[in-house]
Amino acid sequence: MDLLETVADQLARKALELPGTADDNTLINQMAEAMGASSSTLQEAFLTAVRIRRAEARAERALEAYRRRQNL
Repeated sequence: MDLLETVADQLARKALELPGTADDNTLINQMAEAMGASSSTLQEAFLTAVRIRRAEARAERALEAYRRRQNL
């Protein structure tokens, strides 16, 4: 990962670790707006990282549900 992706992913992880941010975009949007004021590139990378992390969480839940159904 390059610096941009590393910073964006770290910020996304920190934001998504907070209660309520999994489904509520308020904090995510505030952070994106703040960083977009000085770096639209970081803003886009951050929003992409948030989408990736949310998709990863949904996939993990689906995998865990499958394992439970299959008694694995």
